[in-house]
Amino acid sequence: MEFAIIGGTGVYDVATTTRSELVKTPFGEVEVEVQNIQGKDIVFLARHGKKHSTPPHKINFRANMVALKELGVKYVYATAAVGSCNANFKPGEIVVFNDFLDFTKMRPVTLYDGQEGVIHTSMTDPYCQNLRRLFHLAAKEAGVKVAGEGTYVCTEGPRFETAAEIKMFQKMGGDVVGMTNVPEVVLAKELGLCYAAVGIITNWCTGLGEELDKEEILAAVERNKSFITNLFIKVFVQGNLSQEHCLCTKSLMRL
Repeated sequence: MEFAIIGGTGVYDVATTTRSELVKTPFGEVEVEVQNIQGKDIVFLARHGKKHSTPPHKINFRANMVALKELGVKYVYATAAVGSCNANFKPGEIVVFNDFLDFTKMRPVTLYDGQEGVIHTSMTDPYCQNLRRLFHLAAKEAGVKVAGEGTYVCTEGPRFETAAEIKMFQKMGGDVVGMTNVPEVVLAKELGLCYAAVGIITNWCTGLGEELDKEEILAAVERNKSFITNLFIKVFVQGNLSQEHCLCTKSLMRL
């Protein structure tokens, strides 16, 4: 099982043959769905749980990512619902993350707390350049418009951001804002996984436009998640993946 898709809001069901697996890790148990699609076993992980019951600041990111590693996963695509603070990225569009700003406060953010010595993780290319490139190619072939690439701002949640915070994020170079991609992307690097994430823009950030209610946010995700998931699957089943074309397995520095 080399391939995984992490979903945020909503559940991903794209195959008729599905099995559940419970993976035990040092950080807790994780339940995943494994779907066989065109001969490939693809792991689907619901970030918030199947019933979307886990708030962003309570997600067990370390257990989730270690579970994928223990299943043999090497390549991970993820989706995330985001608000936009960039006028070029409009609600209803999708954006590929190429960098991040971390404004989380209380989350365990690493697998390396000193037990194995001092270990640093390079963030030269936090989102796998190869997976990003292949996603863009798959989207172009399918006629799916990608608004562009941008910097993801991760906040602690579960509250939304204030207008003043959004202005600050804009000045710092942020493009979209969410609550779940950090430390997920960092842990992927620590585990040597190729990881890329695509944002589904559901609304303008606070102070930039009308706020959407829950039903509108879920509807925006529903409109986009199916064809984004199909693009992920297309990349996986084409079999052109190699960890020799990126820096993902070379990110750790031991001192």
